[in-house]
Parts: sequence; structure tokens; C-alpha cells
Amino acid sequence: MAEAQESDKGTVREYRMAELAKEAGITVRTLRFYRERKLIPPPRREGRIAWYDEHHLARLRTIAALLERGHTLGGIAELITAFEHGRDVGELLGLGELPQWTEETPVRLTPEDLADYFEGEVTAENLAAALDLGYLATDGDQIVHISRRLLDVSAALVREGVPLAAVLAAGRQVREHADAMAGLFTSLVGTHMAKGPDDIGDALERLRPLAKSVVEAELSMAMDRRLARPGQD
Repeated sequence: MAEAQESDKGTVREYRMAELAKEAGITVRTLRFYRERKLIPPPRREGRIAWYDEHHLARLRTIAALLERGHTLGGIAELITAFEHGRDVGELLGLGELPQWTEETPVRLTPEDLADYFEGEVTAENLAAALDLGYLATDGDQIVHISRRLLDVSAALVREGVPLAAVLAAGRQVREHADAMAGLFTSLVGTHMAKGPDDIGDALERLRPLAKSVVEAELSMAMDRRLARPGQD
């Protein structure tokens, strides 16, 4: 029988090897193989008894789902490595929540959800790039995408035939230009709009919709100019 252990976070259900294998719908032999391949983290040991918990079960279900989606065990191992070396949400966002100025809505995803969003494109390299760029962060057994809008746009571009690696490379370039534009508008606040240090926050909030309108208008006109002379840089 699985046991329930008390911890600081409440009751934690734990399993012996055979119990975990049964819950996950695999054989004990397969579970041992996954453990030897380091596809699951080591169990908690109590003497000669190995105890597994819900995180192990979630990992096994993720492995099964990714296998169903055509990933190989080698590819899954690479994804897990990239996932485990990614920054967590608290590290990425500073205080564990989105900064007060952002309008973006984060999205919580399982690894299976991410694989469904970008079918065939979720590789260790792309996952590592997205984690490094800050599009993705980790939170326990889940992945958090920093922005619903960016997630949807990225998925739409991939559906249009743009490789995810190219989408991420373009995202990095856009980030650099966006940082430069943010610096430009912030300097306007400090020079012309803020009445003092205490007013900078309010001035930035007043500037936000104006800056967005300027960028949207300029980008729209730039796209029109590109359409008027296709093939030219």
C-alpha cells in the first residue's frame, strides 16, 4: 500500500517501486530502466526501502505522453535535462510574480501541452533557447510561458511553416529592439514628463499607451513599405 507522509506542505503520498509502476501503468522493469537512464529523479531512501512520490508519478506520465507523441527516450532525456536546468518562475520574475507594469498573462503548461502547441518542434535545443530567452520558466512539474500573446503568436507562426528555432531567433532580435525603444521612451519620461523622482512611475504609466501607439503605427507603415518593394532590404 502507498503511504501518506506528513510534511511542511501537507500530506505527501509516497509509493514503493511496484506501487508506483502500477499507478503509472508500466512494469517494474521499465521503471528500473527509466531510473537507470536518469529519466526520473532518485527516490527517497529509508534504510533499504526506496520511496517515490507524486513528482515521480507526474514525470512517468509525462514520459508516457511524450512517447505517444513520437518522442524517443533519448530526446525525452535531453528535454528533461534542458527543463531541469531552466530558471524557475521566481528567478525569472524576481518576486515570483509578474512585475506591476506588464500587461502579459502567463500560461501554465505541462510538457505534453507544450508538445501539442509546437508539434514536432519541441526539441532540447529549442526548449533551451526558449528558457534562455525568458519565454519559458519552470514551476515544479509545470512549465510557465511568460506571455499568452507571445505563446499564441509563436504557435501561429509555426503552423504557418516557420521553424520554431527561427521564431525564437527572431524573438531574440525583437527583444533587443524592444529594449532599445523602451530606453528611448523612458528617457523622454525622465527628461520631459516626470515632475520629480516620485512622479516617474505615474509618468511611465501615462506614456505606455502613447508609446504602444507610436510603435504600432511605425511598424504598420514599415510593413506597408516592405510590401510596396518586395525582395528589397
